[in-house]
Amino acid sequence: MAVYEYIARDDKGTRFSGVYTDVENVRTLKEDLSKMGDMLVNARRQKASVREHKDIHKKIKSDEIIAFAYELAGMCSAGMSIVKSIETVENQSENPAFKYVLSDIRESIETGSTLRNAFEKHKEVFSAFFVGMIEAGETGGKLSEALEKSAIYLEKQAEIKRKVKAAFAYPVVVGVLCIAVVTALMLFVIPVFSKLYQQLRVQLPVPTQALLHISFVVRERWWAVLPVIAVCYFLMKWVRRNPYLKAKWDVFKLNMPIFGRLNRMVVVSNFVRTFTMMVSAGVSLIRALEIASVVANNAKISEIAKELERSIETGNPVAASLKNYDIFPPTIVQLAASGEEAGVLSEMLSKGVDFLDREIDRVIKSLLLKIEPVMTLIMGAIVGLILTAVYLPMFDYLSHLK
Repeated sequence: MAVYEYIARDDKGTRFSGVYTDVENVRTLKEDLSKMGDMLVNARRQKASVREHKDIHKKIKSDEIIAFAYELAGMCSAGMSIVKSIETVENQSENPAFKYVLSDIRESIETGSTLRNAFEKHKEVFSAFFVGMIEAGETGGKLSEALEKSAIYLEKQAEIKRKVKAAFAYPVVVGVLCIAVVTALMLFVIPVFSKLYQQLRVQLPVPTQALLHISFVVRERWWAVLPVIAVCYFLMKWVRRNPYLKAKWDVFKLNMPIFGRLNRMVVVSNFVRTFTMMVSAGVSLIRALEIASVVANNAKISEIAKELERSIETGNPVAASLKNYDIFPPTIVQLAASGEEAGVLSEMLSKGVDFLDREIDRVIKSLLLKIEPVMTLIMGAIVGLILTAVYLPMFDYLSHLK
């Protein structure tokens, strides 16, 4: 049961407000008021309920959003009302967090809110692209088509994210394994040799002394590492929130060694696909660029998007505007030019993004082939250096015996 703040009108037309507790939904509230001869004008859940669910978006997976878009598109195309469609998905959902979001959206619509405003209240769950497509579908009377396109788009975005994560997964796994091996050596192997060195009474070389010192810190001063980790964590959060530093970091990601090309391709793919989908849904070019820059989530591409907006507003073609920036592959520019000439810009750009996604897949596979042996060599080199530092005093001792 929820608590609602409401505004109603009595049979004489006088408005009054109040709070209604232990009511299931707005529909029940409306029925209860009508029984008393009053008409509901507006209602909303108390703000405390929203505050309790401020982190609710963290419990909702992207796969649930994709499935929701497909289900809603299917039911709307079959002639079901949007309220009934959302209510059906709400009842079928097994995730309490998603149930709450859908319930809040449905109740907002029932009390007169537009679809755009109802979904935008939960912008942490539904992206700017999804809200934009909802708005375009609602305005153009093609809601089911807009929802289906949104689902297809979100599915492709999720697939790209999975591929990119796969590219970074191997280095991360090998790195963690290397840290685990080195930590085990420092905790269990090095102390044994340390006692042996004391018995041999030999002059320890610099690498061995450094190794013993690191082993001591790991065993006896491990707690000192925790503040360093905490500082690094909060420093990263601060960098993300600082607009200037975030912009510098975004530029670095596009130009970083090894992964820079892949990052550029992914950002361009996100930007162009969002722009293409918005245009195909009937959104203006300028509005489509604004939403695409938000979805791309990169300061550099946002800067380029603003320049593209100014260029297009002055009458320049999309292709000519894209050509001014090296970040857009020639294939995208050429297809945009062909699409503008034939009047099928969104269709041609969609083909261009599909080609770019296949290129991303090829680059990821190529990176994995190069990274695997490099990471293996790095891990072997680190373990080898540790073992060399361990056995150097032994070799020195044996040479003195001879």
